[in-house]
Amino acid sequence: MTSSHRAWAYGDNVNTDVIFPGKYTYKVRDPKDFAAHALEDLDPSFATQARPGDVIVAGRNWGCGSSREQAVTALKYAGVVAIIAASFNGLYFRNCVNNGVLPIVCPGLRDAVATGDIIRIDQAAGEIFVGEARFTYTPPPPGVQAILDAGGLLPMLQARFRG
Repeated sequence: MTSSHRAWAYGDNVNTDVIFPGKYTYKVRDPKDFAAHALEDLDPSFATQARPGDVIVAGRNWGCGSSREQAVTALKYAGVVAIIAASFNGLYFRNCVNNGVLPIVCPGLRDAVATGDIIRIDQAAGEIFVGEARFTYTPPPPGVQAILDAGGLLPMLQARFRG
């Protein structure tokens, strides 16, 4: 099944402090309020214009810096369902999975996408389409996909222990 998404395009080495500024780490408590500060220093329009189903398309080393989990949850509560990057910081990648945000490694895609473009993702086939251009990626393994399908690690474990 293919899904369509509006893209937000960013460059290389976007760190967690740019994604969710550290000055809010101990001031903002409700994850839903994190979204109001997402990417505010990089793209002030993001927090007010992001919509459910949007995706981030980025260059290399997305999410470098500290292990701040709010850098994922801020985007999640802003409506971002996937982050597609040429590469990720390892901890950020894992925080995406744990929070139910699909991380996709797809080198080369960033150069083909501008903010506002509509991209199509065929997750089962591991394909992304931008216009007529086709990019491939390796879909998550079944265990990781199960976590993503559950909405993250905590919801998956809660459901497992309830049942």
